[in-house]
Amino acid sequence: MVEATAGGETLATDMVITELLSFRLHRVVNAFERSAALLFRREFDVSLGEWRALALLGGGVASTTNRIARLAGIDPAQMSRIVTKLVDRGFVVRSSGPGNSSPISLTPAGQRTYRGLIAAARTRNTAFLSALTEDEIVHLNSALEKLATLAIAMERTGSDREGGTSADITR
Repeated sequence: MVEATAGGETLATDMVITELLSFRLHRVVNAFERSAALLFRREFDVSLGEWRALALLGGGVASTTNRIARLAGIDPAQMSRIVTKLVDRGFVVRSSGPGNSSPISLTPAGQRTYRGLIAAARTRNTAFLSALTEDEIVHLNSALEKLATLAIAMERTGSDREGGTSADITR
């Protein structure tokens, strides 16, 4: 079946962008991030990037700007500016060391803010998960792990650009 479009003809089986999994996931992530950014700014006067830095430091997951940037998926230069703001606000202190590999940690004010932020994040997380059954949560977690693993493998091999398939990667 062929449908007419402004640019000519297209097959009815052609997928529109709104049907793509990556597009749908992106929309959900954006909605999550917008509502989180509004909450964290209103309640704690921190940006989403600042929240991520505080959370990674407070959770003991990262202790350098470079590691925080990598885990948060934020450009290292941008994360450096975020950390500088947190230092200026008294939430973070830098220890001596070379550049972005200097150890950083939360101050008492940063720890208090982190505890408030993580409590708010847990509340949001619980609200989101309450929309799902226990089975749906298990399946969602499994699906997200599989998709993340595949996306990382595709990124590393470039197979999504070079005509490779997921079967090539998962073998």
